[in-house]
Amino acid sequence: MIECITVGDMIETNSFFYIDDETKHGFLIDAGAEGDRLADHVKKNGWTIERLLLTHVHFDHIGGVDDFRSRIPCPVYASEKSARYCKDPRWNLSVWGQTPITLSDVKTFADREIITLEANPNMSLEVRYSPGHTTDSCIFYSAQDGVAFVGDTIFLASVGRTDFPGGDGAVLWRSIEEQVFTLPPDTILLSGHTPPTTVQAEMRHFR
Repeated sequence: MIECITVGDMIETNSFFYIDDETKHGFLIDAGAEGDRLADHVKKNGWTIERLLLTHVHFDHIGGVDDFRSRIPCPVYASEKSARYCKDPRWNLSVWGQTPITLSDVKTFADREIITLEANPNMSLEVRYSPGHTTDSCIFYSAQDGVAFVGDTIFLASVGRTDFPGGDGAVLWRSIEEQVFTLPPDTILLSGHTPPTTVQAEMRHFR
């Protein structure tokens, strides 16, 4: 089961719950804002969140992390490249807002690591590093469900900005070609800010 809740007011961001129907255990992917609201949704549905996974550490994807984990204790994971974004509000862009954000106690995952649900080892996500929008960007791919959580790497008929710290347009396009367009054409792409699309649709759009 996948549920999307859009959070935030300055910038609306999609937070995704990826939940195993049988065990009601799962993952939360990005908590951009309104951590209390996301936590209430978990409690209402009787879910257990085993890990909070971050596609990248920009303020509009991490703003709700601390509020969420204060109510739903769970480990937070980000890329091995995320340390500077976690520590520096200039790099995570929270200097734009009223309160600079830093994240502590963040565990890391590696490129191509398989993140497995403890309650059901048949449910897993493959980490694919996709730098370009940021140096720590990644996507989470489920071959079983034919879906990829792509953060701000690629959107419906658009791609992530590269004019922020760590951004690089050439690197982004290489990531899209190597990490997104190599997925099966019917793979559903769930991004941080737009409605769903597919690999095939975006290949047709950009090629």
